[in-house]
Amino acid sequence: MLARWLITLVPALGWAQGGAPCSCGADPPGPPVSREVRPYAGEPEDLRPFSKFTTPYYEHYTKTVEYNGAARDAETVKPADIEEVRIGFLGPVENHPQEKLGKMMLAGAQLAIQEANAAGGYCGKPFKLMIHNDQAIWGASSNEMVKMAYDEKVWAMLGSISGDSTHIALRVSLKAEVPIVNSASTDPTVPETIIPWSFTTIQDDRVQSYTLARRIYTDLGLQKIALLRVNDRYGRFGVVKFKDASRRLGHPVLIEQKYFPADTDFRHQLGVIADSEADGIVLWGDAAAAGTILKQMREMGMKQRVFGSFRVLGDDLLRIAGKDAEGLEIVFPFDPTRDDPAWLAFNERFEKEFGKRPEVFASLAYDTMNILLQSICRAGLNRGRIRDALTGLEQYKGVTGQMVFDPNCKNVVPLYLATVRGGKYEFRRYSMEKPYARVGEKPVAYNGPQVPDAPRGPLRIGVFGPNAEQVTAGLVELMAAYGGRYELVPIDSDLPWGKASQALVKVIYDGQALGLIAIGRDPSHLAEQLGVKAFVPVIALSADHDLTSVNIPWLFRLPAETPVADGVRCLLEAAEKAGANRGRVREMLASGEMLLSPVSERKP
Repeated sequence: MLARWLITLVPALGWAQGGAPCSCGADPPGPPVSREVRPYAGEPEDLRPFSKFTTPYYEHYTKTVEYNGAARDAETVKPADIEEVRIGFLGPVENHPQEKLGKMMLAGAQLAIQEANAAGGYCGKPFKLMIHNDQAIWGASSNEMVKMAYDEKVWAMLGSISGDSTHIALRVSLKAEVPIVNSASTDPTVPETIIPWSFTTIQDDRVQSYTLARRIYTDLGLQKIALLRVNDRYGRFGVVKFKDASRRLGHPVLIEQKYFPADTDFRHQLGVIADSEADGIVLWGDAAAAGTILKQMREMGMKQRVFGSFRVLGDDLLRIAGKDAEGLEIVFPFDPTRDDPAWLAFNERFEKEFGKRPEVFASLAYDTMNILLQSICRAGLNRGRIRDALTGLEQYKGVTGQMVFDPNCKNVVPLYLATVRGGKYEFRRYSMEKPYARVGEKPVAYNGPQVPDAPRGPLRIGVFGPNAEQVTAGLVELMAAYGGRYELVPIDSDLPWGKASQALVKVIYDGQALGLIAIGRDPSHLAEQLGVKAFVPVIALSADHDLTSVNIPWLFRLPAETPVADGVRCLLEAAEKAGANRGRVREMLASGEMLLSPVSERKP
């Protein structure tokens, strides 16, 4: 599924990517081409509603959202007729529980505006962000949006974080015919209003929930899951899709507990979950609360595996939970640890401007504002045509990575799974598709023919790598400790490829080598191919993870910095216990017994 989504992706032009300057509506894109994508949001078959029982007569949200009004026929305003190009912003930036998140979202949008203006703005006219506070009060927030649309006459708006305020903004955008882009609200009902003026860049709760369900039930085989979520709209709406997915996979949620945003003591809810005998917990809330929950549950002796929605990830989580966060798994929109040049450069610019590193709300707001500004440049100052440019966008590559938009104008690219290990987050792309096969999660087994014992005499160990002669010469004392029962045979990998491979084949077949030590990436790959062909255990000293990702049962990898003496000793100790038989040596190495303590600390 991932390959199908990403195969057509191309980088989008923009100021952040060093693209072309603003075209100021010289060649507007026109109405978007109608398209259809099934299934909706890339839903796997076993997670689709009613998939086990019937095929629905009609499926919503699979076709391009139509707009048949007259907004695009309005006169496009010329740059000479304006002083500035106004863009609305609605977010919780003061006197709000989510103020910290709102300010980061604002910072990301401001940086995008600054960079666009530094590149010339809109034909020399600056973009201006009209900032409005989301007060989380129905009338107050709606009044702010009306001001943007009618008094300030913004060309489009960005916001907000909460789903309820975003829903209000959608109604205003429908009435005033103003495009609205959403980078923060994961409420799945926002894009499902079929209001043709909205555009969403963050994967919603449907994609997050299905991804978590796939990991929990299909991969890990857990069956009894408890929900612990914040009692606000984010928590209430977020867990609905997870409960749906759990039921469709045959494991209805065992119990659901809730807490208020200001709570700091979660022992009562955790006690109820402990009594339910759940074998896993899904947290749906923010990082600080999640950190306290983890700390308190471990203090109570609870050992269940824990998973979280994207807002669980943050510095506050690790700061508060410490070692109690180990093993926590969280779905996340992108990988912030990658070394992509565009991402690293954005981090540097943001930190220089604001004195802190960008987090998820700042990063997505930056990309989303750039998408909006580029759409304005393509379409010109005409709200209907700006809407067309946004709706016609199928893919975009920003600083956060790849985005893929379905006909419902929302990003549905597969999420990442972040796992806490050693006090840090480790990220990997994780699809909600059911895997065809899983590699690397179970021990690699050998089911081939029995391997005969080696002939009498010294048992040969091949050492394949650069300067193999010098390397083996330094291991004389080690070999003497084994009473002359083994012989090291050096094979220099620096020889021309054909000669090196011939020498290796000769040691394996003619010399009946009991095992091989391969030093470095290229020698390890060649030794791996011959090892699987000749049934010879290979210990590779290499940092290349690809060596052990193909499930070859004869290959064992140690870190590249491992001394050759330790690799040799590991193989010799396996032979001492297994005897002169390659198959039994392989089994001994596969047991992990040789690696329970540093090899260099043990004596032969």
